[in-house]
Amino acid sequence: MPKAKYIEIYKDLKNKIESGEYEYQELLPSENQLILTYDCSRNTIRRAINSLVTDGYVQTMQGKGVRNIFQPAMQTSFVMGGIESFKESAIRNNQKPETKVIYLAEIVADKKISNRTGFPVGSQLYYLQRLHYLDGKALILNHNYFLKDVVTNLTKEIAENSIYEYLENVLHVSIVTSKRIMTVEKMTEIDEKYLDLGDYNCLAVVSSHTYNSDGVMFEYTQSRHRPDYFRFQDNATRRTI
Repeated sequence: MPKAKYIEIYKDLKNKIESGEYEYQELLPSENQLILTYDCSRNTIRRAINSLVTDGYVQTMQGKGVRNIFQPAMQTSFVMGGIESFKESAIRNNQKPETKVIYLAEIVADKKISNRTGFPVGSQLYYLQRLHYLDGKALILNHNYFLKDVVTNLTKEIAENSIYEYLENVLHVSIVTSKRIMTVEKMTEIDEKYLDLGDYNCLAVVSSHTYNSDGVMFEYTQSRHRPDYFRFQDNATRRTI
């Protein structure tokens, strides 16, 4: 299934903002100019701009246009309001990503796994432990559970590249929403064994339940981060009552 036109425009504008082609505080081309540039409808441009607004890249100003408000975050930064793969986050942060699969198995969810992940008892799952490197440092340890009915024929090679790329580009799965909880936890033996923790004895932990366009939860992941390389950014707006 081809991606919607507005997503392609959103990604192109985002790349131009991140690369500095549009400078901080500069106005983007007018709506009419963008329509001509991308040969699309006004509604398509507005959907792309709305996505940039949601992600904190631009601000719309009535009667003036759309201003670039993007400023690169210091240190490794992950997005809170969007869904990015590890590979996508690393590239956005201008870092070299590498992923190694420590463990990959096919399992059936028992009561303990069901309570931990939210998958029903009896669910057929892939369970992975993946170590993520940024610029050669082992900084993130992921415990991934994927529903086999959705993430079919998962292999080590796919998991070491990008599972989300495989889902979207090969299996044509639409990744829609992810519910996340962030905590700080003491390190475990496996954390100490695999991560470059330095003097740290605790980690920032993000637990997420991710759903496809059918409303099916296909992934539960616990992502364990070295704290000094952990930073989530969000774009918040105040809602009037």
